[in-house]
Amino acid sequence: MNALTDRVCVITGAGRGIGREHALLFAAEGAKVVVNDLGGGPDGSGADASPAQQVVDEIKAAGGEAVANGDDVSTWDGAERLIAQAVDTYGDLHVLVNNAGILRDRMLVNMSEPEWDAIMKVHLKGHFCPTRIAAGYWREQSKAGRTGARSVINTSSTSGLFGSAGQTNYGAAKSGIATFSIIANAELGRYGVRVNAIAPAAATRLTATVGAGEAAAEPGEWSMLDPGNVSPFVAYLATENCPINGRAFFVMGGEIHLFHPWAIVDTLKKDGKWTIEELQKEAGRLHEYAFDYGHPLGSMLFGGGS
Repeated sequence: MNALTDRVCVITGAGRGIGREHALLFAAEGAKVVVNDLGGGPDGSGADASPAQQVVDEIKAAGGEAVANGDDVSTWDGAERLIAQAVDTYGDLHVLVNNAGILRDRMLVNMSEPEWDAIMKVHLKGHFCPTRIAAGYWREQSKAGRTGARSVINTSSTSGLFGSAGQTNYGAAKSGIATFSIIANAELGRYGVRVNAIAPAAATRLTATVGAGEAAAEPGEWSMLDPGNVSPFVAYLATENCPINGRAFFVMGGEIHLFHPWAIVDTLKKDGKWTIEELQKEAGRLHEYAFDYGHPLGSMLFGGGS
């Protein structure tokens, strides 16, 4: 129960669902946790400080250390206040878990501009802002000679990495988060920062909106879609000596799957410029290539996040 002793951890979207499970486990493992949650609805509307505070109260009742934060992480100012609160309260920052998310599902031909923009703001900008502010802090710490094992764990989704109809906005943002993680890892390694991403599958209030439902297991019974199943691997990625960096994983139940990034699998090549007529003869085989996505769920596609 001490894998994260004295590590200062910020977890966004930690008032409910997967984020809540992260916060409870991190605290049980000795971390000092900043529980961030704006407290909005599944579509991002409204705000409520009570979910974050309830998680903090639960952590403290169990003997852990935590403080609540209700800032909007999709804004620069909110991210600045969040990271500053961690440093001011606990003296440092070791781990950032970007988990906050919403859904605005709609088929592409019916999607509105606000439905697109809201998802990009909460997911992509909501990952960028806290990571950018934390990275700036870690760079200054590194320049001052105060090095340490820092970790960022981002939340992607199978909706982006495998694709899911009705979620062009959400899927685009979530696949962007996976790419963001790989590039951020390459840039921040010089400061002792590891960046990874997970695509979780779990029953939460977000997946309930797309028909996956809440976890239905009786107390004490095993459920593959219990959101608490995701948190141990996230906690492992947050440990000081974890060697993993620049990777993306699908996590569900007792399964952890490593994604392979984009890779070239077939090629057309000639000396000189192709003509359209030549491509009409040769390029059709590129459509015939059979991809093996390795999706553990087959046709079942779940979203990820809060």
